[in-house]
Amino acid sequence: MKDFEKKARAYALKNAIAHEGKSQQGSVISALFNEGLKRSEVGKYAKKISEIVNNVNSISLEEQEKEFDFLGELVSEREGREGLPELPNAKKGKVIMRFAPAPSGPMHLGHIITGMPSSLYIKKYGGKFYVRIEDTNPEKTMFGCYKDFKRDCDWLFGNVDEYIIQSDRIPVYYKYAGVLMKKGAAYVCSCSPEKFKESVNTKTPCPCRANSSEENFKRWKMMLDKKGFKAGQAVVRFKTPKKYKGMENPNPAMRDYPLARIINVKHPRQKNKYRVWPLMHLAVPVDDIEYKMTHILRAKEHMDNAKRQKMFYEVLGLGKKFPWTTFLGRFKFLDIPLSKRKIVSAIESGEFSGWEDERLPTIFALKKRGYKPIAFERFAEKRGLSNADRVLLSKDLFNILDSFNKSSTDKR
Repeated sequence: MKDFEKKARAYALKNAIAHEGKSQQGSVISALFNEGLKRSEVGKYAKKISEIVNNVNSISLEEQEKEFDFLGELVSEREGREGLPELPNAKKGKVIMRFAPAPSGPMHLGHIITGMPSSLYIKKYGGKFYVRIEDTNPEKTMFGCYKDFKRDCDWLFGNVDEYIIQSDRIPVYYKYAGVLMKKGAAYVCSCSPEKFKESVNTKTPCPCRANSSEENFKRWKMMLDKKGFKAGQAVVRFKTPKKYKGMENPNPAMRDYPLARIINVKHPRQKNKYRVWPLMHLAVPVDDIEYKMTHILRAKEHMDNAKRQKMFYEVLGLGKKFPWTTFLGRFKFLDIPLSKRKIVSAIESGEFSGWEDERLPTIFALKKRGYKPIAFERFAEKRGLSNADRVLLSKDLFNILDSFNKSSTDKR
């Protein structure tokens, strides 16, 4: 196999980065099958793969990420296979995956890049594909997104089994918050943000961490009560377990992070029905548990979030059921605006006529330009599951999409 050792190391690095710095030999071998390794050759290469995996596991996660920046291109080469690489531990008809956009603006090219691989895997293996609209921040939720997201996802993916709207599930998140507080795995913190930040910086528990279960439930009721705590006066915090060194965890982001907070803003869908809103660190793992996710593909910036959510599973005794997770590198488009803020500013200034302007990378605009879903499917397959970040100009992107669009006879 061409460049065997380099590719084995690249896949070992990728697997390690996706699993807190620890690569698994079986996952590396599985990935190498997609690069031309024959099953009859596994015995021949097993010792060398083991050496590579052990060496990768001996270096820090930071060193792994730096080295992968140089070798990452190797794992996205398309030699020896068609379509996406095999998913580890995937059983026919049993794969459950999700795509989880936040409704803060129309869906665009960035959503296609992160969502399409999950759709393709469900088409390949069978199972369930959920689109989960993460609308638990009333301040950033746009009402029109509910209808528009369904329209865009139905057209783009064509295999969504169910749309989950998180704001419709608030009682479920409240139930899990109660379970965590009862287990001593969460507490209601009334420290000011400045005071808690000082606790994080000094690696010392805040006074609220020692609350009894009774005290936490008393405070929880005050959070729910309109006459109780005001916005900013209290939050529910996850109590980082001793296994992860609690408030002394080396990563400040892992130290007693917040799960829910008070927001007194009218929600586009729920109106004024709720005042305590879950953050993603509560809502995301709850939904992943409830809907029995088996495999998750996420943008690379969610690596810390995945670690937090794994802790969540573990304190509930579900650590062995944590979904297989890997992370996708970012595409940076030098001359295509993806930021909602930048697009809104450009529309207000008259540079664009609106969200459906064909010069914008929104899904609706791309559809108006004549692109078919198959073009984005082929783009996702070409990219694979690379952790490496890429930089593209719009002309290069659209040249690629045009070639896939023209070569396809798919009518959808």
